[in-house]
Amino acid sequence: FTGDNFGSTYRGVTGREVQVLELVASGRSNSAIAESLSLSEATVKSYVSTVLTKLGVENRVQAALVAHQVGAW
Repeated sequence: FTGDNFGSTYRGVTGREVQVLELVASGRSNSAIAESLSLSEATVKSYVSTVLTKLGVENRVQAALVAHQVGAW
């Protein structure tokens, strides 16, 4: 899976947003994602919110399902 594959399916999703989505889909918390990507937790929350909006979903579980359906993993 690469960000390019996902980005071509969901236009406008950036590489960093794909990284965050991968970690969300693996069940990581915002604080764990922040630590993993060397970001603040507030920044991760912003990325998660943006990804949810771009995917047209309401929560993290739905975002993970979209990622899996697209063949992200």
